[in-house]
Amino acid sequence: MSYKKNILSYSKSISYNKLKSLWKDILESISGTEQDFTSVRLGRAILLLSIPMVLEMLMESIFAIADIFFVSKLGPDAIATVGITESILTIIYAIGMGLSMATTAMVSRRIGEKKPYAASVIAVQSIIAGSIISILIGIPGVIFAQDLLRLMGANADIIENGYFYTSILLGSNCIIMLLFTINAVFRSAGDAAISMRVLLLANFANIILDPLLIFGFGPIPAMGIKGAAIATSIGRGLAVIYQFYLLFSGKGRIRILKKAIKVNFRIMLDLFKISLGGIGQSIIATTSWIGMVRIIAMFGSTALAGYTIAIRIIIFALLPSWGISNAAATLVGQNLGAKKPERAEKAVWATGYVNMVILGIVSILFISMPEAFVRLFIDHPDVIATGAKGLRIISMGYVFYAMGMVMVQAFNGAGDTRTPTQINLICFWLIEIPLAYFLANIYGMNENGVYTAIIIAESTMTIIAMWLFKKGRWKTEKV
Repeated sequence: MSYKKNILSYSKSISYNKLKSLWKDILESISGTEQDFTSVRLGRAILLLSIPMVLEMLMESIFAIADIFFVSKLGPDAIATVGITESILTIIYAIGMGLSMATTAMVSRRIGEKKPYAASVIAVQSIIAGSIISILIGIPGVIFAQDLLRLMGANADIIENGYFYTSILLGSNCIIMLLFTINAVFRSAGDAAISMRVLLLANFANIILDPLLIFGFGPIPAMGIKGAAIATSIGRGLAVIYQFYLLFSGKGRIRILKKAIKVNFRIMLDLFKISLGGIGQSIIATTSWIGMVRIIAMFGSTALAGYTIAIRIIIFALLPSWGISNAAATLVGQNLGAKKPERAEKAVWATGYVNMVILGIVSILFISMPEAFVRLFIDHPDVIATGAKGLRIISMGYVFYAMGMVMVQAFNGAGDTRTPTQINLICFWLIEIPLAYFLANIYGMNENGVYTAIIIAESTMTIIAMWLFKKGRWKTEKV
């Protein structure tokens, strides 16, 4: 009897120690860690990087939700202005994401090589490149804001009352670009907690300023939708100032010294080359989504509303997985820099399995009770039915896609942005859109055909990505 008690006591002790260790690692990941990700145990490395990256993705989502929440009080024209402007800004987001991918690949490689100064030089070139691109976009964006809104189909009232919103955001797009690129510097260096804190600051400022500037308070006049743009720019601007403070003060793993502040055309050219693949990935994904919306719109507003809600839920649910995938990119870059390609490969597989477990749990929830999630956004019975159907069908491919998205980010982390671009082109443009049209219209599956095409396309993407990853050419990528 005492023997059994001893075993039970011992097992409880082990469980307690494991939980204590896990909690310690979670706190360390949020507060910031000094761990070397080329030598620390892989499981711990994934945990330390993933948690702040997941929280960072959630912060970005909250930013968008807060803006639309307050702007919606101004009426449908204001909402439409935000929607149209966001569609224009997708170009900036695509460029920013492409530059971020290139920055991640090159900075993480230098960190793995134990060359922090070389990493800081790359960071400077990324900042300069992003600023130049922003100026080239921002000046015509401010001048032709009204024309852009008109081109996007905005009515006269939206153009007259909302062009200030568009011109402010386009004029201050440098803030968005810098926020993207500098956070990529921190993440790739292993300072994921800093990236999270930066967006936390931006969110905090935006949530406070939004109602003050939109509706007014005391001596502060009500500015309407213009106030929303100013609040967003100030919130993100404060975050960028904080980023620069951290970079120049040396509070993280990278410190920018005065001698590093110069133009290096060779490095900048390398950044642009790698960025092109990342930009291509973003554009392909965005345009394919537009194509799918166009197909499903053939079946009426109810089908379109259900699809839109289902996709919004799916995107939100995928945010943690994207954060985990970004952790894989950093681990690949740093370990390749440390001449540990096998460890980089193991990190990707381990991260992929973790992602599969997480999305597996999510898929079970969405498959078993999709109506409950759709009902959170709308109470229309027909929309709930079609949205739930879409959520259930698309979720069936979650587990498979979990590994695919990690593989794609692994290529990007190695600096091979061409391969994911080619995969996206094949799977989204050559398979997903044509197949969706065929299944929906010719085969007679209606909106179910679109949902099924998404599963098939993403599953194909995973198979191709895993095959190319196993071939190992990414291990020889020079950045």
